[in-house]
Formats: sequence, structure tokens, C-alpha cells
Amino acid sequence: MDRRSIVVACVAAVGLLFGSSPMNAAEVIVLSTTSAREALAELVPMFQRTTGHTVIVTYSPGSGIGEKIRSGAAGDLLIAPAEFSDPLVKEGRLVGGSRVDFARSGSSVAVRAGAPKPDISSPESFKQALLAARTVSYSRGASGLQLVEVMARLGIADVVKQKSVFPEPGELVGAVVARGAAEIGIQQLSELLPVSGIDIVGPVPSELQKDIVYGTSALPDGKAPEAARIFAAFLRSPTAAPVLEKHGLRPM
Repeated sequence: MDRRSIVVACVAAVGLLFGSSPMNAAEVIVLSTTSAREALAELVPMFQRTTGHTVIVTYSPGSGIGEKIRSGAAGDLLIAPAEFSDPLVKEGRLVGGSRVDFARSGSSVAVRAGAPKPDISSPESFKQALLAARTVSYSRGASGLQLVEVMARLGIADVVKQKSVFPEPGELVGAVVARGAAEIGIQQLSELLPVSGIDIVGPVPSELQKDIVYGTSALPDGKAPEAARIFAAFLRSPTAAPVLEKHGLRPM
């Protein structure tokens, strides 16, 4: 067998592993919340090289992705926390039973680079850090919704609300902190890691954490359902796991 034949055979074997070949390559349209952006930027090219499928991803903040789908956005898959996909399943805008969970995420705390790092080692110290900060930033996405619940449990929701600084549309919480508009920011680790100009203090105390679970869900009018299924399986594969971890997501 000559060198070219060996290469062709290897490509075919890899294609079979993920259920594809260049002969039946498809284009998968993905709608995703922004928290998976960094991981997907690395994973999508890996998947495309392996299978021959093309994946096109459009990102939206979690708070707006539901309205985007309700307004008729077309696609094959939604990547989002269950907080945002579950209501869409109930409305019939996602295929029931199609969700494939692939990663978990937790929230972390950040301050501007070089600023003193507050003690957040316990629920009480985390509470005091929020009270001591002059300004606090968090998102309107899944991590922000959870933080609102945490602040209510700690009895400081009204106080923190008065000094909250929300990100601009499309802006990450870390960027708000980096530009000095907020002293402390709380968002998922995967969305803090890519921001320069901040120091990550650490995770929100485990007693206050609730995992944000990311998964893929099929849209009912998708044009490439089989390729979309293969991509969903790839995100849960051992190949994808170290990439997810590198970008602050815990693989499942």
C-alpha cells in the first residue's frame, strides 16, 4: 500500500469512529451561550478534521438565547445550561429527550489584576466580601441567576443590588472588573479565564455552589440531525474532555 492509500485508509477509519466520512459530510448549525465559546473554538476544528462535517456556531448571552429561538432562529443544536433549555423543551421549541449533557461549570470570583484578594473561603467570608465591595458585577445568565438566589439566602440581596454593575451586551463580567467599573465580579470560571487584566480569587464556597450543567439539545427543524448527534457525542468523548477542562468546564 503506498503512502497516499495509507492516509486515505486512516481518514476513513477515523470517520467511521465518529460515524462520518467525506462522502456524507454535513453542515451543523449550533446556537450556543457564550460560556462555552473558548472550549468550542478549539473543539470545533478538531471535530471537523476528524469527521469532515462543518460546524458553524453562533453565540448569544444566556439571557437572550431563548428569545432568539422563539423568534425563529434556525439551527440543529442548542448548547446551553438546563436553566435555559428546559423552558424551550416545554414550549416544543427543542426536541424532548434529545439533551446530551457534556460538562459542568461553577462560579468563581475575580478582582482587578493586582488588587487585594478578599477572603471567600466560607459562606460568611464570601458574604462579607460582597458587603465590603463598593461595586459588584455579575451576569444575567445562569451564574447570575444563581448568585441572586445565593444573596437572598445570605440576606444581602437588596444591599448588593444597589451597587451592582451589569456587563454591557456581549461583555463578560471579567471585562467589567478589568476596566475598573466593579471591584469584584462573579461568573463561571470558563468566562473569567479568557479575560486579561483580572486575578481569579477562587471558586464561590462549595456550600453556595450549584453546578451549571451544559448540554446539547436538538432543534425540531434541524437540517443535519445525524451530524448534530455525532457532534453531541463528540463533546462528551474522552477526546473532548481535556479541552473542556483547560477552559474551565468539568467534563461528564
